[in-house]
Amino acid sequence: MVIVGAGLAGATTAQALREAGWRGSVTLLGAERHRPYDRPPLSKELLLGQPAELELAVDFAEHDIDLLLGRTATQLNVEARHLETDGGPLDYEAVVLACGAVALDLPGTAGLPHVQTLRTRDDAERLRPVLAAGGSLVIVGAGWIGAEVATAARAAGCAVTVVEAGPHPLAGTLPAEVAAPMAAWYAEAGAELRTGSPVTAVHEREVELADGTVLGADAVLVGIGSRPDTAWLAGSGVPLGTDGSVLADARLATEAPGVYAVGDCASYPSARYGRRLLTHHWDNALVGPRTVAATLLGEPATHDPVPYFWSAQFGRYLQYVGHHGPEDRLVPRGDPAGAERAWTACWLRGETLTAVLAVDRPRDLLQGRRLVDRGAAVDPALLADPDVPLKSAVR
Repeated sequence: MVIVGAGLAGATTAQALREAGWRGSVTLLGAERHRPYDRPPLSKELLLGQPAELELAVDFAEHDIDLLLGRTATQLNVEARHLETDGGPLDYEAVVLACGAVALDLPGTAGLPHVQTLRTRDDAERLRPVLAAGGSLVIVGAGWIGAEVATAARAAGCAVTVVEAGPHPLAGTLPAEVAAPMAAWYAEAGAELRTGSPVTAVHEREVELADGTVLGADAVLVGIGSRPDTAWLAGSGVPLGTDGSVLADARLATEAPGVYAVGDCASYPSARYGRRLLTHHWDNALVGPRTVAATLLGEPATHDPVPYFWSAQFGRYLQYVGHHGPEDRLVPRGDPAGAERAWTACWLRGETLTAVLAVDRPRDLLQGRRLVDRGAAVDPALLADPDVPLKSAVR
């Protein structure tokens, strides 16, 4: 067994295989030289130099897992069951692709030392001195990473400007009714937010906007999203989607013999939502390995979890569960633009609850997660009343 990618999905897959009874060899290949670690603290505690538990609690020696760090996969030969790496070839009986995702760059920024993304531990370590010195920071993209880094940078006393091409924060994720009021969070924290401001050029310590504005900064963080790290699989015979994801089935197996996929690089068909999902979330990377392990050991398994993620930004705790589409009806519980800091947004397909976004309302998230998992039908009028527990809105 060779597992390509030593992030959460890959390391947990190796552990799950051993715990499920896999008796063959297990080799875990990681491009980074760090031992497998957790990524959520990178945009939070690590940036501020605070104590953070990074290393995953996996005893690789006890589980007889051969950990190859600083090794990058470069080519896969499906027919020969052969993997090329920059440190030499590896043959395999089965290979699990857990190669994760890479952050998107802005064109023309390669080689600029003060422009970076935040995806790895080394990325966070490079950015941390800017925060420690209280320097100025321009963040391109008001998404999840942009908001979290802006939060940390303001806590460190940095001057922060966030530029977003869309009309409001999280424009590619949430509708304006929910996300537009979040712009006030930036102002409350002392960060400048410029929406509707596409970036036309990035120079060393400068960002040029479409309206001609030039912003100076000690560092520029690009947080405009990520894509599956699968370019190296071109021509391998492993089926890839138009989004670059490895096309896995509900068992997380691919059409290529002996090839499986899990985590940020893999999309899978969701019977729950009637579409193929590519989920770049910590929770997905944690639960998928159990499906892969069961599949490899010949046991029945289906990967169709209720998606879940969380974010801490500007003193607020956001949790999202489920999956909503443009056809789903938005039902607010409380007013996102009102004086109350805590509120919830729900989405319905017909009368079925499909997704819940809870801001400082953990009980709504907990109850909503159970209802989404059940595909529960709810009364929209009761759902809209923030004083009515979500579980009491069930028809």
